[in-house]
Amino acid sequence: MPIEQPDAAQPAIGNVLIKLLAFTLIVSSMSATMFNIVLPEIRADFDLSVAQVSWVSTAYLLIYAVGSVIYGKLLDRYQARNLITFGLLVFASGSLLGLLAGSFPVVLIARILQAVGASVIPALAMLIPVRYFPPERRGHALGISATGLALGNAIGPIVSSLLVSFVHWRWLFAIPLLILITLPFYRKHLSSEIREGGHIDWLGGGLLTGTVALLLLAITQGNLWLGAGSALMVIGFLWRIRKAADPFMSRTLLQDRIYLMGLMIAAVVMSISYALPFLTPQLLSDINRLEPGVIGFVMVPGACLSAYLGRKAGKLADSKGNSFVYHMASLLLFGCFILLSFFVGSPAVLIGLIFMIGNVGQMFMQIVLSNTISRSIPKDQIGVGMGMLTLCNFLSGAVATGIYGKVMDHGAQSSWLPWHSNEASYVFSNLYLVLALMYIGLLLLYRSVYAGRTKAKTAGQMA
Repeated sequence: MPIEQPDAAQPAIGNVLIKLLAFTLIVSSMSATMFNIVLPEIRADFDLSVAQVSWVSTAYLLIYAVGSVIYGKLLDRYQARNLITFGLLVFASGSLLGLLAGSFPVVLIARILQAVGASVIPALAMLIPVRYFPPERRGHALGISATGLALGNAIGPIVSSLLVSFVHWRWLFAIPLLILITLPFYRKHLSSEIREGGHIDWLGGGLLTGTVALLLLAITQGNLWLGAGSALMVIGFLWRIRKAADPFMSRTLLQDRIYLMGLMIAAVVMSISYALPFLTPQLLSDINRLEPGVIGFVMVPGACLSAYLGRKAGKLADSKGNSFVYHMASLLLFGCFILLSFFVGSPAVLIGLIFMIGNVGQMFMQIVLSNTISRSIPKDQIGVGMGMLTLCNFLSGAVATGIYGKVMDHGAQSSWLPWHSNEASYVFSNLYLVLALMYIGLLLLYRSVYAGRTKAKTAGQMA
């Protein structure tokens, strides 16, 4: 496929699309998080077990993770305007079905349809900044999209809590219908170029889907047999890449050391960063003895601040370079985890302020890694290449959750700091210290991978 060249109208169109994308991400991320709040009510209404009701979230996560890569591959071959139309209409149909649902199987089918449609959005979120913005302005675009994602994550639980205070939880399915407002604008502004289409390696895509699905199920269910099945699937996926004439993931991309190292760094960084949204609520509950509603209000300011600073982080990446923002993000996250390690057991207000530092660092890190990795991918492979980044983020978060849960269950007998006085404080303090130290290693790894790569490199390479 020939590499697309930007035309004179591209910047203006890109500015419109990135604003549309920010709104789309707000609505879609709200949809992903809102239902976590009402799982106990769904369980009570349908007389379900915890394992049964958890599929409302698990099924959505599985399909959303895999779908982002599938749509990414399709965006490399087919018109984005047609794929976003299909995705948003399926998303809306799932929302309508859920709004009318009278049984748990219908609720589950509705969530599955929502995930099938919504998974086009992260693929589009990676494609628009790359396809419609030059490398020197790409950080700005990624900052705007990251701001939309952060806002959705911040206000989703709040909107959910307020809404179910007045109406039945099924009305949460009505909010995603707002996303249909964007569809005419996407149809108008997304490029209508005739793309090649052609053969898609569906066998390779199926093997990748099986790999991810079995791995996530193995983690959530704690089943080694599912893990073994995932390992067999990934072997089959790699074999398919070697043998297929036009594999699902390009052999050239898979052999690119810079791209693969970028994915590895992103996966480890995101798995560490995931400790903030996963461990902080447990810290505030176990140590500070806060109620769930209060915990949400302690954490929301951090999400709001990171949303506010998202655009500034993108502009910094454009003006100062990716390396500068990466160092800044590493410093913020290192400082956050060290401070949390020191001040476990402190008043919730102080924990909330420290959480804000880490949340901002996490936002900066997400933007700079997306910006950096995008520059190593040929334009005709942007969809699947960035889709793999999204997939790595999902998988690293799922794996990290399992690891942190095991560490919490195992506990700790002592702390590296003498003033912590109970086992609950020990495990939090020690874990935060280890995570802080890991950022030093990641900083050194980033410098070694990208040392000597200058601005004189072509736009298709990393800065």
